[in-house]
Amino acid sequence: MPLDTQAVVAKPVSHACDLLAVLVREGAVAGGKFVDAHLSDLDRALGGLLGAVAAQEEFTGKEGQQLVLHTHGKVGAQRVLVLGVGKHGDPDRARDALRAAAARAVKAARPAGARTLGLVWPHAETARTEKEGSEDLERDVQALSEGASLGAYSFDKYKREKKPLKLARVQILARDERAARRGGEVRARASLSAAARLGTRIAEATCLARDLVNEPAGRVTPGELAARAREVARASGLQIEVLGPPQIRKLKMNLFLGVAQGSAEEPRLVRLSYAPRGKGAGKPVALVGKAITFDSGGLSLKTAQGMEDMKTDMAGAAAVIAAMSLVPEIAPPFPVHGYFGACENLPSGTAYKPGDVLVGRNGVSVEVLNTDAEGRLVLGDVLAWAAEDQPAAIVDLATLTGAILVALGPWTAGLFSNDEGLAGEVQAAARAAGEPVWRMPLPPEMEELIKSPVADLKNTGGRHGGSINAALFLQHFVGKTPWAHLDIAGPSSLEKEKGYNPRGGTGAGVRLVAEWLRRRAAQRH
Repeated sequence: MPLDTQAVVAKPVSHACDLLAVLVREGAVAGGKFVDAHLSDLDRALGGLLGAVAAQEEFTGKEGQQLVLHTHGKVGAQRVLVLGVGKHGDPDRARDALRAAAARAVKAARPAGARTLGLVWPHAETARTEKEGSEDLERDVQALSEGASLGAYSFDKYKREKKPLKLARVQILARDERAARRGGEVRARASLSAAARLGTRIAEATCLARDLVNEPAGRVTPGELAARAREVARASGLQIEVLGPPQIRKLKMNLFLGVAQGSAEEPRLVRLSYAPRGKGAGKPVALVGKAITFDSGGLSLKTAQGMEDMKTDMAGAAAVIAAMSLVPEIAPPFPVHGYFGACENLPSGTAYKPGDVLVGRNGVSVEVLNTDAEGRLVLGDVLAWAAEDQPAAIVDLATLTGAILVALGPWTAGLFSNDEGLAGEVQAAARAAGEPVWRMPLPPEMEELIKSPVADLKNTGGRHGGSINAALFLQHFVGKTPWAHLDIAGPSSLEKEKGYNPRGGTGAGVRLVAEWLRRRAAQRH
């Protein structure tokens, strides 16, 4: 459940809470002396104890540093936690440090048994205009709210012994001095409250994706994933179509059906749709997610170890479902469609085989050399279907290749695009959301590696440049539509906790897509 997070106007010294977390930039503390006004006020109220502890522990505000002490009733909070957020010149990186620090504060509240948490942060000091200053404050509050709920996440559904978080309320202590001086404090408070609510909703959607990814594959089958999408559609006021094998066959999605035919679980093809009110909404945008609910590799069988985490191979679809739940709140003035084709990739007497030739919905024929390169086959058919709606842009998210992990490591998604403008939009949204991406090339000369002597394409181009080969393959199914492909095989699921991302499913892509849609909507209003 997301935390009840609010933006309030209050003085840190007198604010009553179980735990007060004060976030400070590097350089705001030196030798126990505080540049930060909040810390100075608290230190005076505590009789210099805060400064003494900071000096003893050589606290300077570096990212990751923290100190905590009991107040013994000398201020409103029972305990004070000081967290360093580092020194970041880039606003997006600085805001992500706030997001991470808010998560750390929530994690610190768990062992402390705190029920109420106050968050104080260094407000933006140097905005060029009053409007920019207000926007900076709103973005800060949104990031803090996101971080708080993301840090509270725990997937303990199947554990007998649970350690529930006692924390019931988070209050972000904010004051817009410019608005207050001009009598605009009520407006400022309303805008910050809206930013806190939006941050909580984005975190809630991210945690929905995390839950879907963390569930066992035996629970989240293709049919169950479609059912979860139906629940989201009902709750969010979206339209949904769920198609089974006969309809998929009628759509001539033979690449999709080829992958699905080895499993007893029937495939499902899903389209979620948002339509803005009124007419003349223009072209839609399309989100497409990979939805292999379990990937054994098929007849090109993975190793036992390679299969251990393959319940996560539907993380792209989980991100699309979760992001679509946010679209009515973002309320873009254009339609948004979310697509996924869900199936399992299993070996059996009916499984597709190396050497098979399958013909996709758009007529492209594919020679199958490796049944473990299945995601691009399903995505090919679904991308072709999405492109038929003539969208202004397609963004797909997929745990597509292990090669992207070799190239970029576990925390960065690979971005491939056939359109410079769209690529720039996605990169800017990724920076603002705190979800790292790295632009990867689509060199035409590498097309040679996926050409087949017996069909139009083959589904693998060998070991070298594996993520590029996969993206080049997908490009054949989008036509001339502006398209961006995010290979999220790394950040979609982590082996150990990192910042506000837990071990296991992270909900990668949800915040990025929400930010991209928000920015695109703002440009068109």
